Amino acid sequence: MSEKLGGDVEVLGTPEDEAIETNYRPPPEKTIEQILDADKEDESLQKYKEMLLGEAKEGKVIVDPSDERKVIVKRLALCVTDRPDMELDLTGDLSQLKKQVFIIKEGISYKIRIDFIVQREIVHGLRYVQKTCRLGLPVDKMTHMVGSYPPKTELQSYTTPPEDAPSGVMARGGYTVNSLFTDDDKNVHLKWEWSFEIKKDWKD
Repeated sequence: MSEKLGGDVEVLGTPEDEAIETNYRPPPEKTIEQILDADKEDESLQKYKEMLLGEAKEGKVIVDPSDERKVIVKRLALCVTDRPDMELDLTGDLSQLKKQVFIIKEGISYKIRIDFIVQREIVHGLRYVQKTCRLGLPVDKMTHMVGSYPPKTELQSYTTPPEDAPSGVMARGGYTVNSLFTDDDKNVHLKWEWSFEIKKDWKD
């Protein structure tokens, strides 16, 4: 289970490649040492921060020395209750993902889970941005605020709130999704494209 420093807030209507225009301005980025040095007189707060940061407080956590990124996105999973998760491996050739089409039954409730590793330093204000198109035209755009995470050797995860797939004859067919994992500093940790198809039933 992930130890997240920030909360979940869903914001709709943000294009994948555009700056997120809000009045919110991220706080200055702090290193692990600066976080631990702050509020030293508050013993309970210090214990909480040490528990939250875990192994990161001992020094930089580096999982893959050959990868300079702070965030390594490992996989995306489409999660439906009582069915096996449908997963995309995001560590290989991303151009091949479009060939793996998820089949979704119309009207079902689903969630999207992103599995990732944070290494080297705390990452601030992670967000998952998604734009869905059909026949080349955008039909849905959303941004999920993922939060701020400490570096850890273990895999960390974020799961979106449940969404309902559209239903009806007009909704059936193929969709293309452009996904982006970014942060408050507009670093692009990963950008990928994938596809799903809505059908009347799972076996249609």
